[in-house]
Amino acid sequence: MSEAVAVIPARGGSKGVARKNLQRVGGVPLVARAVAAARSSAAIGRVVVTTDDPDIAAVAAEWGAEIVERPAELAGDEATSEGALLHALDELERRRIDVGVVAFLQATSPFIDVAALTDAVHLVRSRRRDSVFSAVETYGFLWEKGIGGAAAAVNHDLEFRPRRQDRDPHYLETGAFYVMRAAGFRAARHRFFGSVGIAEVSARTAIEIDTLDELELARAIAPLVDRSERMEVDAVVTDFDGVHTDDTVRVDEHGVESVVVSRSDGMGVSLLRAAGIPVLILSTEVNPVVAARARKLRVDVVQASADKAAALRGWADAHGIALSRVAYLGNDVNDLPCLELVGWPVAVPDAHPLVLSAARTVLDRPGGAGAVRDLADRVLAGRDAASPLLTAPHPTSPQEAS
Repeated sequence: MSEAVAVIPARGGSKGVARKNLQRVGGVPLVARAVAAARSSAAIGRVVVTTDDPDIAAVAAEWGAEIVERPAELAGDEATSEGALLHALDELERRRIDVGVVAFLQATSPFIDVAALTDAVHLVRSRRRDSVFSAVETYGFLWEKGIGGAAAAVNHDLEFRPRRQDRDPHYLETGAFYVMRAAGFRAARHRFFGSVGIAEVSARTAIEIDTLDELELARAIAPLVDRSERMEVDAVVTDFDGVHTDDTVRVDEHGVESVVVSRSDGMGVSLLRAAGIPVLILSTEVNPVVAARARKLRVDVVQASADKAAALRGWADAHGIALSRVAYLGNDVNDLPCLELVGWPVAVPDAHPLVLSAARTVLDRPGGAGAVRDLADRVLAGRDAASPLLTAPHPTSPQEAS
């Protein structure tokens, strides 16, 4: 039986936003968000990323996509999405994959509506439509600039201003997805052909990133759009000061330092260990209190590390854990390199603003007052149910790549 396959074009070059497809929104690279959305749809059996960039390919593969290597002539500024899709379909045919329906997803749309995408695939597979695209309903009055810059009405009579309830809506493409019969697309060589349908989506999911302003806007609204997602990870890594503590230290008259920690955090770590989830404390501090706390909690510890990101990579590699399956909890700017590596960057609520903006999740409890327990509870809850949108996959078998 033929498959419904999602194809995500993601080239390395970008003029408006450098390395756009690897930029993070809600703590997740844009290409990974698209892969995760496609994998979350029960109607899609295979997810393919076509790219000319090895870094994009590595991220996409880690999140569960198969890779098609896109030739340079299809990856320049003048290349079309249709050209990349047709090349990907030819490559899949060479791999003896029978594609019946192709879902073209754009990584530059960070908030893909999975339910609408699933309905669109069913609509095309049932032959009720040949092509379906995502769109938002609009009652906007559209204008264009004519000769000399004079304004001219496009979709309305400028002498008659009807009320909203007296107007028929128009629909604006969001660019998030286009679902097509594969055979019809290959014949038409264009995304619109035959009977075209509309998959209506919410306006809050409709942002498409082409500029830095749009990227900043997407990052700002991500906590609202993604708030229903569940955390599903295979390991937890935390900073120490400001996470296990309130970021203060007591010094006695002999210069001996001490900190205050939360017993609830200790219980949270114990529950994680009981669930088989490895925990690492990663700190730049040399204070022996860090090692003492790690011994008490019976978890791994790396301290006095000048390069926390390298230490995190080494620990994850040694445990065979994909970084996309790691939750990292931090509070200050020295945590940013680690937050940018993992699938679940997490921040305490009083973290530095740059850390808060990099986080996929911001906890309710502050450091030293149950933050680690808060994270542990979310991780354990995520084991009971998968995220409806952005759950990173378990490492899969090596994907075939050309």
